[in-house]
Amino acid sequence: MEVNNNDKEQNIEKVFDEELFQKEMELNEIDNNSLRDFLTNHVVFTTLEKGIDFCRSNSLWPLSFGPACCAIEMMASGGARYDISRFGYEVFRPSPRHADVMIVAGTVTNKMVPVVKRLYDQMAEPRYVIAMGSCSITGGPFADSYSVLRGVDRILPVDVIIPGCPPRPEALIEGFLKLKAKLNKPEIAKVNRND
Repeated sequence: MEVNNNDKEQNIEKVFDEELFQKEMELNEIDNNSLRDFLTNHVVFTTLEKGIDFCRSNSLWPLSFGPACCAIEMMASGGARYDISRFGYEVFRPSPRHADVMIVAGTVTNKMVPVVKRLYDQMAEPRYVIAMGSCSITGGPFADSYSVLRGVDRILPVDVIIPGCPPRPEALIEGFLKLKAKLNKPEIAKVNRND
């Protein structure tokens, strides 16, 4: 009789172990699903290069440089009505060593060319140039003058062109967003540069 009781106890233990094992497996499956849901909702996997491009595109610091009337529109974009700080571009730097975007906002005369080049050379790499307004793009209404540079792209590699005379602050914000898109996907937005 004792052998039978022993067999019964072993059978009960086996059934109990199998039930426990099934419950553990179900719990593990629930944990795996919740972990998978947590990871897909809260964790981002990327490459280091894409992460650096993302950080770089969301923290552009423009140089405070406005040689002509387009600079008024550039200043207006930092005001409360347009609020360029919503996009993280409000930190206009007074020194080229702290800036990474030069906004050429207005007419550049031949006398100013060495100064503009020096400011660009003093900026840290990577550096970008936005040509704002028809005067900085083609010379504007002063293109026939002997003293006006017919486009800043003759001396600097321009990344984004913002047309208009003068362009509105919304256009400058759109130009920054185009530059941001270019930085996030550099393989899509390739530009011939005058290096």
